[in-house]
Amino acid sequence: MEIRIVRSRRRKKTIEARQIEGRLEILAPAFMTDEELRPHIKRLKTRILKRVVKSELNDGSLQKRAELLNKRYFGNMLRLDSIKWVTNQEKRFGSCTPGKRSIRISHMISAMPRFVIDYVIIHELAHLKEANHGRKFWDLVYLFPKAERARGYLMAVGMEQMEE
Repeated sequence: MEIRIVRSRRRKKTIEARQIEGRLEILAPAFMTDEELRPHIKRLKTRILKRVVKSELNDGSLQKRAELLNKRYFGNMLRLDSIKWVTNQEKRFGSCTPGKRSIRISHMISAMPRFVIDYVIIHELAHLKEANHGRKFWDLVYLFPKAERARGYLMAVGMEQMEE
């Protein structure tokens, strides 16, 4: 991503970033050196890129996939209010808030094989019925025939811990 720094004498403290036509524009005080700006640019670039990724991923297809998996493996018995890709989960592949019936899936798995993404969705859907990782929970997860294979895949890439 091309970066353009725009310095202003009127800007006294704040540093701002915006994306314009695929270019990252950094608005900064005139007195700041490139060296002083470097960590700010890195942080702002990461924030902008995450926003772009999240926007591109959250196109409604994840909701449709969750509805299909709910119907296929849970007989449509689970009530899910929202499921979305998030960019702030880098050590987990997903999370569920049963009380709000919401699921968040890490963008880190978005490029993984479909069966792995399906497993993560099913794992989180199962939390809508069983909040913990007890036997009843795993019985639900293992309704998915490729659950063991997907868990192995996630372990191999270092994203799944043995939870049983």
